[in-house]
Amino acid sequence: MATTKERLKQIENAILALAGGGAGFAAGRLGATQAARSAGRLAVGTPQGRAILAGLTYSQIKQELDARDAEVAVQEFGPTAGALTEIAQRLTPLPLPIAQATVAGAAIGKKTRKKTVSKFNKAVKAGMTAVRKSKSYGKPGTINNAKKAFSAVTKVASKVNRGKKVAVKGVTGTIARAVRKIL
Repeated sequence: MATTKERLKQIENAILALAGGGAGFAAGRLGATQAARSAGRLAVGTPQGRAILAGLTYSQIKQELDARDAEVAVQEFGPTAGALTEIAQRLTPLPLPIAQATVAGAAIGKKTRKKTVSKFNKAVKAGMTAVRKSKSYGKPGTINNAKKAFSAVTKVASKVNRGKKVAVKGVTGTIARAVRKIL
């Protein structure tokens, strides 16, 4: 792999070659950055210059990215994976970071964890179980109006959570007794 200095030197040489003979004199007089800007404008000004500049940079970038990806594959998964990555890179025209994406995906997968269920949600679940067992919203084991049942359970759970009075008899009392075990 080429170092940063070598890559910059190659790009400078390409820009100076495209700009013409007077660019060397301009670089000495104006400074390297100003000369590169003017040479870049000259190079991009012609269709041939744009094609050559794009071809040089694309091929260099593709080689660089493919080499880095192959290194990551060898480091993370071993030499067999590195060889397979190189084969895949030869077949694809775009510089796709296959190994780097795999490593990043594995790292993201390790970081995710299951969200903890709140006490209130556990209480609502217990209340819904109590409603299902009772015969208030249909026969035991079924709920014929789930929306109303859920509404009643959340209201009772909220009241119990705030310490308000809740009815002792009926479905509300049944829900409250189940909810109190959790809250």
